[in-house]
Amino acid sequence: MFDTSSGPLTGVRVVDAATIYAGPMLATLLGDFGADVVKVEHPRGDGLRSWEWRKDGESLWWALVGRNKRAVSLALSDPRGAEVLRRLLAEADVFVESFRPGTLERWGLDPADLLRTNPRLVVVRVSGFGQTGPYRSRPGFGTLAEAISGFADTNGAADGPPVLPQWPLADGVAALAGAFATMTALRHAERTGEGQVVDLSIYEPLFWILGAQTSAHDQLGLQPTRQGSRTDFNVPRECYRTRDGRWVALSGATAATGRRILRAVGRDDLADAPWFDDIAGRVAHRDEIDDAIASWVADRDNDEVLAAFDAVGATVGPVYSAADIAADPHFAARGSVTTVEHPALGPLKMQGLIAHLSRTPGAVRSAGPLLGEHNEEILCDRLGCTDDELAQLEADGVIGPTTARSRID
Repeated sequence: MFDTSSGPLTGVRVVDAATIYAGPMLATLLGDFGADVVKVEHPRGDGLRSWEWRKDGESLWWALVGRNKRAVSLALSDPRGAEVLRRLLAEADVFVESFRPGTLERWGLDPADLLRTNPRLVVVRVSGFGQTGPYRSRPGFGTLAEAISGFADTNGAADGPPVLPQWPLADGVAALAGAFATMTALRHAERTGEGQVVDLSIYEPLFWILGAQTSAHDQLGLQPTRQGSRTDFNVPRECYRTRDGRWVALSGATAATGRRILRAVGRDDLADAPWFDDIAGRVAHRDEIDDAIASWVADRDNDEVLAAFDAVGATVGPVYSAADIAADPHFAARGSVTTVEHPALGPLKMQGLIAHLSRTPGAVRSAGPLLGEHNEEILCDRLGCTDDELAQLEADGVIGPTTARSRID
């Protein structure tokens, strides 16, 4: 039996019909802290199941994003599938979807109707550009959000092209912001009995965390440019290569931290310069500062560099690879990397929880389920479908197979 008996969100029922990353990861975050999450997928399976990397046909992305969920396969475009979803939502607290705006309405699942049936329901609608505005109908993957938000324009080398992240950055940021918005809406529903629609675009959370550049453009006429790892408000700040080919990242966000860094590399003359206390002065002398640090770091191995900076309380850290993270005792001690049992692969390491609550901690209870693994449990035990009805739905393609045959190869 799937255990949802512990965690601060125990008793909160979530139906996750979103696809790929932003919406599903939002639901994963709720599941990590005890919510009962039912994943509703098309009988073909969520597209994330086919993402590399895979082992023995099992996507490691799906194992992460599908964790702490039960899986039901359901064709929502079929009226019978839509009716099954309505029955699930009649007793749910949260519904997460990421279809293109207008799709739910076309399937007879208008959020206004869902709220009339279940007035406390929080409907979280995830889309690239939101439910309103001239771009609402555009397809909206995270890549487009990373471009339109202003992130890509300021990311990359000064003399190079805009650079997109390797990972679904915009989706992940949207998931975190969406989890906050969902909890805010749940709090309102708890106080008033009134549900609502959360309109979550993928581009707006990433746009929000880029800082004051919109205000700087408005008030100062500034347009930030690509600077690699540099910024106009933090000097020194850069990645430096050590003698043994490793990298260290450095941040001197205040004059005091920057001064400690320069004293550690033997450049008291720069640390004591009259312009150093002013960020404008440090920006004006940025090349000189960077050259001093880079040359000192390049003459020493990684461990020596880190030890020297640590001894004076300078803000420098190693640039970690996945292998470094796997071997790091701090990640292990805090559970930043955890091990969970995968239904096909056995013990599997993945990221742990995003936050540690002292009285109501979350937990990673299971990896992503097989496609349709919980069809019988949800549709029969929870909704009361008979075995014959279940078999007919499967025969008609409204649901997918309920056994391990359903894994995506």
